[in-house]
Amino acid sequence: MAAVTRGSFSVFRRLVSQQYRRRCFRLQTFRSVRTLQPLSSTSDRKLQMFSSRTLHTTIMSRGPIVQFKLSDIGEGIMEVTVKEWYVKEGDKVSQFDSICEVQSDKASVTITSRYDGVIKKLYYDVDATALVGKPLVDIETESSSELIQEEDVVETPAMAREEHTHQEIKGHKTQATPAVRRLAMENNIKLSEVVGTGKDGRILKEDILNFLAKQTGAILPPTLFQEIQPPPPAAPAAAAAAARPAATPATLKPPPIAKRVFTGKDVTEPLKGFHKAMVKTMSAALKIPHFGYCDEVDLSRLVSLRSELKSLSESRGVRLSYMPFFIKAASLGLLHFPILNASVDEGCQNITYKASHNIGLAMDTSQGLLVPNVKNVQLLSVFEIAQELNRLQTLGTAGQLGAADLSGGTFTLSNIGSIGGTYAKPVILPPEVAIGAIGKVQILPRFDAAGQVVRAHIMQVSWSADHRIIDGATMCRFSNLWKEYLENPASMVLDLK
Repeated sequence: MAAVTRGSFSVFRRLVSQQYRRRCFRLQTFRSVRTLQPLSSTSDRKLQMFSSRTLHTTIMSRGPIVQFKLSDIGEGIMEVTVKEWYVKEGDKVSQFDSICEVQSDKASVTITSRYDGVIKKLYYDVDATALVGKPLVDIETESSSELIQEEDVVETPAMAREEHTHQEIKGHKTQATPAVRRLAMENNIKLSEVVGTGKDGRILKEDILNFLAKQTGAILPPTLFQEIQPPPPAAPAAAAAAARPAATPATLKPPPIAKRVFTGKDVTEPLKGFHKAMVKTMSAALKIPHFGYCDEVDLSRLVSLRSELKSLSESRGVRLSYMPFFIKAASLGLLHFPILNASVDEGCQNITYKASHNIGLAMDTSQGLLVPNVKNVQLLSVFEIAQELNRLQTLGTAGQLGAADLSGGTFTLSNIGSIGGTYAKPVILPPEVAIGAIGKVQILPRFDAAGQVVRAHIMQVSWSADHRIIDGATMCRFSNLWKEYLENPASMVLDLK
């Protein structure tokens, strides 16, 4: 009897030690203690089964702790800067709740929760550098251990290929994240009926939303980018801006001016985010032989036209500036000079003529210089371009520009006149081959056709082109055509589509 008692006590001690080790190392699965060596005593087996049920109940009630890792954001990004935490230790979160905002050298991204649970640990402070593949937070989940085994991922704009689940449908694999699959299931949508726009045909959240909009007849606003969501504090404002792409002048606030308090000591800090991206981009641009060309444009007729259309545009909720006309005129000019809407490879051995006119606008924001672009300008009207510009400016002011807005540009305009400049020497953004800098509009005296001095609205423009593939005559002819469209805006009507 004493031997049986000692054996039972030994088994119980072994079980307690095993439970302690499992909790310390935060294992996600609980292996039954039946994997221990078989016991010969009946009383030992009963004690083992009782202890197994007790420990299993304890773990199920508390839930396993999951290390929530930063997944591959794509484009070779290996590190990001944590800009803001939306949770703290002890907070309860649900799926799709925002956890934090991170910033790479490409864009700002809001990370959302994959699980329901409680935040147990934050691994980084604000402004710290987080590495891809390393934990961001620990979450004590409320789901069973079997559910946790599906995937340990975060919702980022681009998911690593191995982090996607697959589903066999009609002989081929449909790729989508569990969050996207849940969204499809909640709306009774078959993934086999949705066309994926992600890499390798991957179905994104915006694909589900667009499919749902087509089924219900709803009109969805332009989305930011795949899984990017606005942070909780700005959610109402961002939702309003998305539902109403146009923004009134009152909603567009100038970016704050960064101020430094000088204490008499030198301060050294690492370059991060967009400043680090600028170092990389401008270093690559230095390898391009720039050709410069400047001219002036008389915008007197365009000023009159814009004054007539301004009130009509604002009645539709869209602020109309001169920039939509500049962008549309550039697109019409690119139809005649497609080499300016091209890109070259790193060795300048091949040139690619771009079908879409994705015209970028250099934007001064609190985060630094950003260049979002208006997609497919060749298919848009001036009013539609103004709508998109309003959206990009609102997001830029709020620091919520997505990677989709900042990538894919084919031609760029920089509006230095908004700050007060006239002439500039703009730097080409590789792999683009041309860029223009637009100065401020000034009222200056000029001679008319009759030789009389008149009051004219004059604007300077400065062009830079990649002289390896673009000669001066081509740049000059393009500039003259662009100038003709702006000085005689009625001529644009003949070429508008």
